[in-house]
Amino acid sequence: MIMVVGATGNVGEPLVRKLAEAGEEVTAVSRRIAAAPPGVVVRQGDLATLSFSGVSSAFLMVPPGFPGSLEPVLEQAREAGVERVVLLSSQGVGTGRHPAVSEEAVRSSGLEWTVLRPAGFASNALQWAESVRATRSIAAPFGDVALPVIDPEDIAEVAAAALLSAAHAGKTYVLTGPAPVSPRDQAAAIGEAVGEPVRFVPRTREEARAVLLGFMPAEIADSTLDILGSPKPAEQQVSPDVSRVLGRPPRPFAEWASRFAGAFK
Repeated sequence: MIMVVGATGNVGEPLVRKLAEAGEEVTAVSRRIAAAPPGVVVRQGDLATLSFSGVSSAFLMVPPGFPGSLEPVLEQAREAGVERVVLLSSQGVGTGRHPAVSEEAVRSSGLEWTVLRPAGFASNALQWAESVRATRSIAAPFGDVALPVIDPEDIAEVAAAALLSAAHAGKTYVLTGPAPVSPRDQAAAIGEAVGEPVRFVPRTREEARAVLLGFMPAEIADSTLDILGSPKPAEQQVSPDVSRVLGRPPRPFAEWASRFAGAFK
């Protein structure tokens, strides 16, 4: 049995689907109940309420603001007979933006582990869906700073590979898209997907921070803006890891935009 924690998220949802399509037994754990593929066991819960009974492999993500440590969760998993864990971390851990506590806990857990460090998600563009629908415009800071955002479908596919094969044990994968894209580029791609031009509206850092503070702590908002506005060289580089694991290039942002065009119409 494979357990997916955060099963309704941008990565968890496609991961559950891919594992189910591969014929695996899957338990989907999330804070809210949602529809799942046939045969998938759905449980309401989070890291603090997990039961690993009957689970052989687990996909773990630590949500923002999680008050506890991952170490007791991993100890519980080991005692229950879990053999393999895949941790959804972030590229910012490798570049020194974010603490490495969860990664360190996984590496010292005694379990077979794989760590995924994705760049920014292409799906973050959904924050602009309402303004695109209403005014065919996108307001964002740092309009010409390009980063290699990644399609969550690719993260899910790499996660599935790591859950299903010991070949990825002890590996840390940096996951990016195939090329850096700026917010202005993303506006153009969304416009192409919906069949109408989408205007890019520059926003100051202060204006963007005020928006972010509506749904994230100040330190995370500031760290996010630092990455978006003043990325380190490593944060702008395209990683080969998606291609190495999947045997194909990562999906471009334009493909993601085309797939989700309905959200912007």
